[in-house]
Amino acid sequence: MDETRASNGHQPSAGERVTARLDGRLPVTEAGRELLRKVFPDHWSFLLGELALYSFVVLLLTGVYLTFFFRPSMNEVVYQGAYLPLDGVRVSEAYASTLRISFEVRGGLMIRQIHHWSALLFASAIGAHLLRVFFTGAFRRPRELNWVIGVTLFNLALLEGFSGYSLPDDTLSGTGLRIAEGVLLSVPLVGTYLTLFAFGGEFPGHDVIPRLFTVHVLLVPGLLLALVGAHLTLVVVLKHTHWAAPGRTNRNVVGMPFFPQFLTRTTGLLFAVGGVMALSSFLAEVNPVWRYGSYRPDVVGTGAQPDWYIGFIEGALRLMPAAETRVLGHTLSWNVLLPALVVPGLLFAALYAYPFVERWLDPGTGEHHLCDRPRNRPTRTALGTAGITVYAVLLVAGGNDVIAYAFGLDVNALTVVLRTALVVLPPVVFLLTRRLCLALQARDRDRLLDGDETGRIDQAHDGGFSGHRRPLPEAERYVLLARAEAEPVTAPQGAPRHERVRAAASSWFHRDRVELPATAGESERMAAVLTAPAHPAPPAGPAPGAGPGGPLRWLLRRLSPRRGRGTGR
Repeated sequence: MDETRASNGHQPSAGERVTARLDGRLPVTEAGRELLRKVFPDHWSFLLGELALYSFVVLLLTGVYLTFFFRPSMNEVVYQGAYLPLDGVRVSEAYASTLRISFEVRGGLMIRQIHHWSALLFASAIGAHLLRVFFTGAFRRPRELNWVIGVTLFNLALLEGFSGYSLPDDTLSGTGLRIAEGVLLSVPLVGTYLTLFAFGGEFPGHDVIPRLFTVHVLLVPGLLLALVGAHLTLVVVLKHTHWAAPGRTNRNVVGMPFFPQFLTRTTGLLFAVGGVMALSSFLAEVNPVWRYGSYRPDVVGTGAQPDWYIGFIEGALRLMPAAETRVLGHTLSWNVLLPALVVPGLLFAALYAYPFVERWLDPGTGEHHLCDRPRNRPTRTALGTAGITVYAVLLVAGGNDVIAYAFGLDVNALTVVLRTALVVLPPVVFLLTRRLCLALQARDRDRLLDGDETGRIDQAHDGGFSGHRRPLPEAERYVLLARAEAEPVTAPQGAPRHERVRAAASSWFHRDRVELPATAGESERMAAVLTAPAHPAPPAGPAPGAGPGGPLRWLLRRLSPRRGRGTGR
């Protein structure tokens, strides 16, 4: 029977024939059915990931437009264009093309500013999305890999932003490249070779802008597209997390279907992001390179500040005291190496490792699909706020000269204050946040026991006063009681040292919490709500690679019937 004819004799349409042929070669119908059945939570915090996605879409569209007119070359030319204050000045071709985009290309300045504002939104949305995932525990099993992908996306966003604002070759971007050169030179043993490779010779060289252009428009966008695709695929496969509410458990996802509700809303958000970016570019000037002038190695811009997502590295460089060490005829510049490479490396290494460290401290092996209320994880929440405090202090330190000038302060005294704050504030914020979380848990306990105040006060005959309270609604009791409580790991007497260390760390991480009152029925109900989903057991038989010859021999055995197909063997 012809593949385009239905079994009931009906002649299919052209669209049905195309779908049938595609479905015979690709899982079109299966993938479409899976996507249409996808459920998306309707809480506002889940929009942060969509903001990052749609700002990336705007970045791609505007970046393609700008690529048509930008010339990534450091060859010097005499500028003769519409911006008269620089007419007749020798500038690089990259800077001249940026001026031409800004003043001569139709819509060029608006597109360039949309691109810049979208880059800021992209990095901001990824950062806010990572914070939401961190504080709600959405990185736990089975989503550890998606957390790793998210942190990698944030790293790539930082690299993309740095390479992007370095392309115009103005004084601001040139100052940033000069700092980058110093950072590369601080790498022991190979710093000089890295600098020569990046700049193609002595700074500034003639190769850094073309190489950054390749990184900015080809390498990093390709990686971002691949990782965004992998991230969205895992979201579809693993399902979203959601907040506790009646009917929501650790085994389901409650929300709106992809079609038509979510598709309509998310399409509106896409156009809203594009509109807000266009309005921002129209109302707020950003990166006016014509005011900075073309970069010269003997000129440093006064008050030069990087974009916010790189500002913490600038602040770390400014707070680090001068320190050098001579080792075997080589100079180690600790005042550059530590703040610019070691500190960010440790920061991102901690972000990558955190889900696995928390899993190591938590003996539970089940999956987690309900979001944690941050107050119910006081140690994790306190660690997060302490990390934000470190970042905030470093960001402020990145503009210490501008702050000192604006407020008439001594820049050296301000630097000492910020160094002290970097040491003192994070542990203070950690302790305060943990106590605040426990206080909020105690308030939840009081509400469960006594209910909420109504505002009505009665006076007794003896002159005393008494307030009235009303019991909590069942929906609120559900939200307060639906929390997973992890028990600290215990180490038996005589256990190895690493087991004792694990037990001590787990006890410190999980010991602080306020027990919530619940009836026997509520406890049984919450246990059912928090029960992890059960997956089908794997088929019985030896695991791949368990037979003789190892995994390679097992793979060859699985492929051998395919090789012999159609040969009579």
